[in-house]
Amino acid sequence: MIDVGSSRYSSMQESELEVLAVAAIREHRQLITADEAVYEEWTRASADPSVSAAVLKSLQDEYVARQKKSEAQQEVLSEIIDALGYVPDVAPDSED
Repeated sequence: MIDVGSSRYSSMQESELEVLAVAAIREHRQLITADEAVYEEWTRASADPSVSAAVLKSLQDEYVARQKKSEAQQEVLSEIIDALGYVPDVAPDSED
């Protein structure tokens, strides 16, 4: 459990925290989308007998690395939101 009082964000103004939270939420959404793409590629490759074990291992390693990065980013997001005290509204990402 994070002690909000000792958080690196506890001395920041609410407006600064909200900007950080919105940016972190958007980053988290992007990471999830990218993670899903790698997972889908790995799943498709796993079902294809012509794909080598080395390629499958590479895709698996990529996915695991992305999951670790997402987990670390989610911890930062959680800490920011804890310091802010609420989850700000963030519009859905536009699809270009």
